[in-house]
Amino acid sequence: MTNTDTADIASTAEQVRLLAQAGSELVRVTVNTPEAARAVARIVEKLDAGGLQVPIVGDFHYNGHLLLTRYPECAQALSKYRINPGNVGMGRHHDKNFRQMIEVALQFAKPVRIGVNWGSLDQALLNRMMDENARRDEPLTARQVLIETILESALQSADLAQEYGLPADRIIISAKVSEVPDLVEVYRKLASRCDYALHLGLTEAGMGSRGIVFSTAGLSVLLQEGIGDTIRVSLTPKPGGDRSLEVQVAQQVLQALGIRRFVPQVTACPGCGRTTSTFFQELADQVQQDLTRRMADWKETHPGVAELKVAVMGCVVNGPGESKHADIGISLPGTGESPKVPVYVDGRHFKTLKGPRIAEDFMEILEEYVENRFGSRQQEPVLH
Repeated sequence: MTNTDTADIASTAEQVRLLAQAGSELVRVTVNTPEAARAVARIVEKLDAGGLQVPIVGDFHYNGHLLLTRYPECAQALSKYRINPGNVGMGRHHDKNFRQMIEVALQFAKPVRIGVNWGSLDQALLNRMMDENARRDEPLTARQVLIETILESALQSADLAQEYGLPADRIIISAKVSEVPDLVEVYRKLASRCDYALHLGLTEAGMGSRGIVFSTAGLSVLLQEGIGDTIRVSLTPKPGGDRSLEVQVAQQVLQALGIRRFVPQVTACPGCGRTTSTFFQELADQVQQDLTRRMADWKETHPGVAELKVAVMGCVVNGPGESKHADIGISLPGTGESPKVPVYVDGRHFKTLKGPRIAEDFMEILEEYVENRFGSRQQEPVLH
């Protein structure tokens, strides 16, 4: 999701471009003011003019019914609407406002994500369920009532959207919480109670390693169980930080689970007392950065290259074995080992490198392997 002012067309379009370039397959923008609504179509036009056709999702809160009806060019330009049933209106206005947005989605044939968030839960529904719980012979805990309210809000809203004419296959549900055990419980229950598409994500995951670890822990459990159709990793960036880190983490979660492949993977050992030199770390980083950079072109010209496995190892203990398991690997000498560097291709010893150009020579071998195996020439891989 972008964090620019959507009314700032140039900066929002540029951030969308960077997120899409990083691999985001959907980008959500805030649509909260008339200025933002007016800007949406121009942002999409600007992206189209640059040859980028990534779907743009509009995020609506409080006034979405007004913005979608008053600015039809915005409603048309967006690929999907996100509606939060917790803030579409109070009392009798709730259903009326919600219906207005669904009718716009029907008019323009758009899907809708019904996005419940426990930080902005429908308070009237929560109060009613708390009152009902108090009358139980065996009341649920406050946490259990909260989870049930989240589920009820999502499922009631989805059913209501269907009553208004929106087909079930154009409805996506999300139920965002900020604790991993709650996330797992909510989505397991959602998956057991409905067949709607589910959008996964831990809301307010946090900054840095905390946000990455928490998001990975929650998403991995659910994805491994076959739950989830789209995902988002919500990280708090440092001031001026790279927003695309969210995309990279989400990709790595899917790649680690074997669900999707996005970039070639580099296996590298963590280092120990046998690897007092940092050369293998530098080479591993160089290889990963180069592969990631080249993927912008390779994904179009070298189909299947995302499946490539590369190993950059630091000593003789696991180096040769790991290198043989990879498509192409290099086993650098550890402290006190002979200054010879074997390179393995498709499980077999290919060449032994020596001298000051080890990094350059290995990169040349790697480039040749990629071109031969995945390039337009489609030759047999090296050594086959």
